[in-house]
Amino acid sequence: MLAHFGKEGIPETVVPKISQETLAEMIGTTRSRVSFFMNRFRKLGFIHYNGGLKVHSSLLNVVLHD
Repeated sequence: MLAHFGKEGIPETVVPKISQETLAEMIGTTRSRVSFFMNRFRKLGFIHYNGGLKVHSSLLNVVLHD
């Protein structure tokens, strides 16, 4: 992902499949908070998920600049 920093691009497939519960444990929050932010990122167009998660490079730009 870092190799694409600052470049325009298409959404990239995220390879590892983890549950929202596992992700919540990894970042120290609840599954409901993970779900809330996943839905917010989806509505903003940063991610797409339909059988698999795709992350748009613009999310990386936002995360690294904030």
